[in-house]
Amino acid sequence: METKDYLRILREEIHSTVIATVDEKGRPVTRVIDIMLADENSLYFITAKGKAFYSQLMENPYVAISGMCGGEGTMNKKAVSIRGKAVNIGSGKLGEVFEQNPYMAEIYPQEESRSALEVFQVAEGSGEFFDLSVKPIYRDTFVLGEGQKKEEAAGGYFITDRCRGCRICYSKCPQKCIDLSVKPLVIRQEHCLHCGNCMAACPFGAVEKR
Repeated sequence: METKDYLRILREEIHSTVIATVDEKGRPVTRVIDIMLADENSLYFITAKGKAFYSQLMENPYVAISGMCGGEGTMNKKAVSIRGKAVNIGSGKLGEVFEQNPYMAEIYPQEESRSALEVFQVAEGSGEFFDLSVKPIYRDTFVLGEGQKKEEAAGGYFITDRCRGCRICYSKCPQKCIDLSVKPLVIRQEHCLHCGNCMAACPFGAVEKR
């Protein structure tokens, strides 16, 4: 899937997310914020100018966004997380926000009351998608904007040419996502939990963290 697909999941299937900022003392602050709009390479949310959230965004625009959806039970979940820069675009797209999210008119029924609202766009950053509804689990990284390459955003672990092929790492891997058919062995990143068992278990120091 592409960035636009993950943003669509965040906007349509998850919608209500947790967004983290820092306060004036540098302490982390979180709140639940709805993702109002999404396009091919960015997402949008709103807040009122009188809120502490607004002040924090204007002081330091970098945010972390996380959301999860799915049925009952942990193994039916999908999650999207994004780290990026939220830019204030004023009242731009505010009409579109209310058009696509009719429930907002119940919160701000008069046009005059909506003057307190401004739209923030996240169009620069990186993200991760995590799907527990499939076996083995599936994960992917993606980027927003042109400032970062997908490969640079990826985390996890990789096996170097110090690998002796002993397969100890495979025995410790909860998803058995290490390919034993090649040497050095290869971690299939799309199924990796990033638990670090492979690095801790390798007697030859062949596994490194990205």
